[in-house]
Amino acid sequence: MRRSVYTEDHEAFREVVRDFIAQEVVPVYEQWEQDGHAPRDFYYRLGELGVFGIEVPEEYGGAGQSGFKYQAVVTEELMRAGVSFGGSSVHTGLCLPYLLEYADEEQKKRWLPGFVSGEIMTAIAMTEPGAGSDLAGIATTAKLSEDGTHYVLNGAKTFITGGALADLVLVVCRTSPATAENRRHGLSILCVDTKSEGYRVGRKLEKVGLRSSDTAELSFTDVKVPVENLLGEEGKAFGYLTHNLVQERLAIAVGATAAARAAVDFAVQYVKDRKVFGRAVAEFQNTKFVLAECEAEAQACQAFTDRALDLFETGSLTVADAAAAKLFSTETAGRVIDKCLQLHGGYGYILEYPIARLYTDNRVFRIYGGTSEVMKTVVAKSLGL
Repeated sequence: MRRSVYTEDHEAFREVVRDFIAQEVVPVYEQWEQDGHAPRDFYYRLGELGVFGIEVPEEYGGAGQSGFKYQAVVTEELMRAGVSFGGSSVHTGLCLPYLLEYADEEQKKRWLPGFVSGEIMTAIAMTEPGAGSDLAGIATTAKLSEDGTHYVLNGAKTFITGGALADLVLVVCRTSPATAENRRHGLSILCVDTKSEGYRVGRKLEKVGLRSSDTAELSFTDVKVPVENLLGEEGKAFGYLTHNLVQERLAIAVGATAAARAAVDFAVQYVKDRKVFGRAVAEFQNTKFVLAECEAEAQACQAFTDRALDLFETGSLTVADAAAAKLFSTETAGRVIDKCLQLHGGYGYILEYPIARLYTDNRVFRIYGGTSEVMKTVVAKSLGL
């Protein structure tokens, strides 16, 4: 089905990204997966390509392009190739919106040029061993020093994507206790220099999928964070996090939709080439029917996601809309990818085949950014239920 969501500029950018992925990522991606992360200097190349600076204003070294669609193009091209840019998706997809929206002028001048070049890689630390979807349960604390010059940060975080290689981490913490009336009270965001004394990267977690993306445990022991590194206002973090969930969930929907599309394409090519009982797998009626179902689901998913992209560009995508898009796309992608892997037979279970990586990488789409169950709750609430 013909798409109309992108302009000629988006498509020209797509060609640049596609060529870059083919030349710089695909040939070495197996090594990245074995290492558990992309090489640190690869992020400098992404900076040179302009991937990190698309939405950053020109005065800070970026291209000054507003809108999320350029990021969506990058995601689609990565899924098309069955690879990733390591942990950098968090850098641009999650951290940048916070810096653009809530950093003051001094902070933007201090951090954004390095953000654009890849010199300062960022991550965001929300999840804790005892607090996942329930962010109000965050226990990491930051107490203001007596002289008011710095906070003293203590606590631990887990499942932090990009955490092993990050230079600056946006840490969600408690700067004051929750109240009986409002468990969300007292949360703030501190931007922590990873070279700070008392900051420690713990275990690098072994995941089912997304193996080229470094995911780590972090701990903070009396880490001194200058008050100049407070992002936005003290105690307002929960509102900031909620505001950014719309883009975060849309980004996941884009990734899941692109993964479903890629799975169909991989399967179509495979069944044309693979022969069983002297015939191409594509010649069997079951193959045709399964792929016809997958194609219909992928197109429905694409139409939903493209509509969400257009709404987001005009500021009209609601929290419930984003939740519905994430729910539908991730659940659909799970079904489609599973069927396409089945058509690969035993080879579909071998990680050197992109369909296997799509299968393992896609599974977390129904978990992070809010589980499918949380998405159902959000949508149900919008219905007055």
